[in-house]
Amino acid sequence: MKLNFKKITVILISLCCLSGWTQSIHSHSVDSSANVKPLSVKAFDETSWSDLLKKTPRPMAYLFTTSYCSTCPEAFAILNNAVKSSGKKINIAAVMMDVTGAQAQRHAIHFEGVTQLYAFDGFEPAIRQSVDPKWPNVTPYIVLIDKNGSVQKIIGQPSPSMIKRWLI
Repeated sequence: MKLNFKKITVILISLCCLSGWTQSIHSHSVDSSANVKPLSVKAFDETSWSDLLKKTPRPMAYLFTTSYCSTCPEAFAILNNAVKSSGKKINIAAVMMDVTGAQAQRHAIHFEGVTQLYAFDGFEPAIRQSVDPKWPNVTPYIVLIDKNGSVQKIIGQPSPSMIKRWLI
């Protein structure tokens, strides 16, 4: 087998440049958020949901997500943009189902504007059951609580009519 060192050299240089480029992008994104204090991660167990329903500010939104959910950041953006457009100060919580602590904080960078961060602490199916017995373990799972305490639940992105009912 004859090696073509010129082609190998070009490929290696290209890979090195690409690696440097991606590192500079990663460094830039990390540096730009370096001054932002990460949210503390609160435990979310089988008793949390009933307590939150009693004590939560209203209106309020909860986004239940996992670290591998590819559509959750987009669903969050819809909620966050609606809140910004409303001009109201409304809390949006992210509830991590599969990671805790520093991992949950790292994942929360996908949810710029989140006001509270929770992580499942306990047996995941039992925790889901406490939130909604019909929830089929699909994310994003969103719960919208309006100012009167009415609850809307959805898997996926909320519709404009849901958001309107939530924010009125």
